[in-house]
Amino acid sequence: MSARLTLLRSFCAGAMMVTAAQVMTSTTAHAWGDSVSASCDNRRFLEDQRKFENEERHTRHADLPEHVCGRVISVSRARRTRSGWHGYFYVDVGSGIYIRIVSDLDRMEAPQWPWVAKGDDVDVVGRYYFDNLRSQGIDWTHHGTSRNWPIAGYVTVNGHRYE
Repeated sequence: MSARLTLLRSFCAGAMMVTAAQVMTSTTAHAWGDSVSASCDNRRFLEDQRKFENEERHTRHADLPEHVCGRVISVSRARRTRSGWHGYFYVDVGSGIYIRIVSDLDRMEAPQWPWVAKGDDVDVVGRYYFDNLRSQGIDWTHHGTSRNWPIAGYVTVNGHRYE
């Protein structure tokens, strides 16, 4: 299994998710490094984020599967990007770290945005990307996969799962 998530220190972050079962069965999952935990693993995420931040990863632009959880601290309005409509929210993953979660609203099976609110408890599986301190987060939080990202993600909000 393999899944990485993104962190946000102060004003930085981004987001996505991955299901453990899909990562475990994916023959290409090993290309993305470590496996994703079947349950939330914020400690692993914080370590991965620290490694990127300190340039200890071989490639700073490598994406990792992550499984994070925490309390929603902020929700942003939906925005249209080149790839469609996206919803954004920030999650406290502990140690004073907040991560931006990006949800592709055109691909997720969820009600109209915002389907998450400040104070909600969330569990997220997706792709952690780290371009630099100001450009990082977790995306691919929906059920879709591609040739470039074989792991389906999800967001669970207060026990209700959105894919």
